[in-house]
Amino acid sequence: MITSRNLLVPGFLILGILFSGCSKKESHVFSSLKNPATVAQLRKFVAEKNLEANSATNEPASAFAPFFAAAQKGDWLTASNAFEDMRKHAAQYQGSVAKTDERLHGPRWAAVLEIWGALYYFGHADEKYSAAFGNDIIQSIPADSIYFGGTDPGRFIVTALEKSQVNGDPFFVLTQNALADSTYLDYARSLYGDKIYIPSPEDSQKCFHDYAEDAKRRLASHQIKPGENVATDANGKVQVSGQVAVMDINARLVRVIFDHNTNQDFYIEESFPLDWMYPYLEPHGLIMKINRQPAEKLSEDILQADHDYWTKYLTPIIGDWLHDDTTVQEIVAFVERTYGQHDLSAFKGDRRFLASRDSQMMFSKLRSAIAGIYSWRLGVPPGGGQVPPQYTGDRDRMAREADFAFKQAIALTRRKRSIDTWLSSRIRGANPTRCSSRRPPPNSTPKTTASNFWF
Repeated sequence: MITSRNLLVPGFLILGILFSGCSKKESHVFSSLKNPATVAQLRKFVAEKNLEANSATNEPASAFAPFFAAAQKGDWLTASNAFEDMRKHAAQYQGSVAKTDERLHGPRWAAVLEIWGALYYFGHADEKYSAAFGNDIIQSIPADSIYFGGTDPGRFIVTALEKSQVNGDPFFVLTQNALADSTYLDYARSLYGDKIYIPSPEDSQKCFHDYAEDAKRRLASHQIKPGENVATDANGKVQVSGQVAVMDINARLVRVIFDHNTNQDFYIEESFPLDWMYPYLEPHGLIMKINRQPAEKLSEDILQADHDYWTKYLTPIIGDWLHDDTTVQEIVAFVERTYGQHDLSAFKGDRRFLASRDSQMMFSKLRSAIAGIYSWRLGVPPGGGQVPPQYTGDRDRMAREADFAFKQAIALTRRKRSIDTWLSSRIRGANPTRCSSRRPPPNSTPKTTASNFWF
């Protein structure tokens, strides 16, 4: 039987989307920030996390004290170097050195991780867009809700900028990526266990067991998902590893939280697709809401509100040029000209955004996650597999919104892989037997919109 102790969690599933490492670096975060309110909130956050760490009962690692001392000064470089050294010895991450330190888990380690993430996005990324990302998400979520932050910015920025993450004020922050790690569940229970239901060790073990049994059945019937590492040993025991397995277990634990906390509203910032959620999801500003009941169809009001929200939100960032009828060629040309050639002669957006790779990736990811809702309802699920037919009855409408959302996501960052995946997914939506990932020549179909690749 697999457990959270013998299933090694890939580091990027705990840390969300890996950092791009292409933005500015400030040695002292607090003195470099322009907004006094942001500085005050970050200082308060670091102090709160330091207090939380000091109240932990497990023995502290020797590196904790210098890390917290640097963090309280806003000394990003010193804190970052200390964190990277500690992470090499944390047993829960792939790539750890042979000599691991068992003290690098629990509330103290979680406090270190969350401080480091906050300092990264304000010391390494762009202050303006990190603050907008966090504050706009926070303002959209009702009090007493439960929010899942999957990517690094989705977890760390929101954790740092809400009034009090430790007290769940105004809402409770969890990360779906770490639920398969028993030490993270211990930490979550220490924070919120007296306020909301957090999966017990028994819940966790059941999710591991259920996944293993399901994987074993699918292995026998040749239905293993792409990237899912499943095998049986000489004794017939199932062996699983890798991100697909971890995220499947995480998805089951999210469902436990969802099913038990019936008085809370739920919101999610997606890292990897969680298949069970799609019938329950609807766009909610920058993120997504998880409704209590599945919906066979998204209303026209929901679709139009999402369309209008993102059109208005992105106009000052990339300019007011991207519309429903913008062609594939125009999207590709904008990306290559703006991000590739740095030709800004026709650019009407914010040049500051173009200088921050982190900002580009975080907002592009938000938009592509919402596009995934429409793609799923079109019958092309982001995580693979099949969509029950009762959810795919509005294909034309879903195609238009998926097309528009994907175009916006791609216009936010230069990611050739995203363009290839985008066009490939439309080819699969048009004809499931065609799975080429090659991008059509730019001039092969003049005036073609991305929607044409769906059908």
